[in-house]
Amino acid sequence: MSVAFRRESDDEHLEPRFELPIPPGPNRVTPRGLALIEGKIAALEAAVSAGGSEEELKALRRDLRYWRTRGATAELMPPFAGEEADFGARVRYRDGRKENAVTIVGHDEAEPAAGRIAFTAPLARALTGVAEGDLVPFAGRTLEILAVERGDVE
Repeated sequence: MSVAFRRESDDEHLEPRFELPIPPGPNRVTPRGLALIEGKIAALEAAVSAGGSEEELKALRRDLRYWRTRGATAELMPPFAGEEADFGARVRYRDGRKENAVTIVGHDEAEPAAGRIAFTAPLARALTGVAEGDLVPFAGRTLEILAVERGDVE
């Protein structure tokens, strides 16, 4: 039967709404990442309490389940302190003539445009364990590590 002949109230033709996928592996977070998760949970709980249409509430509850799960599984990592890049480190590197910097963080606070990448990202994996002065092969190029310092994760 064509969709044109269905009533709008028929739920059978609606696409199923699946749960939001949880990234595999540990849920490592920085203090900033934990605060972001707690903020999301509080905002979603307030939105659910405020009410809305059945569809809106379904979507809010779905998002709330995701963020509650992320909050319950969060592993707060100690602040970065060392010479070799690891979780929470800010790594400045030169890629050819261009200088870049990234901070290695958890999945939920990753924002590549702001220089925060998830610890499971290919670049983060390539940078983990490097120190100032190292040369690192990555994606057919060589990255020169300029500095490894504590990231902006508070």
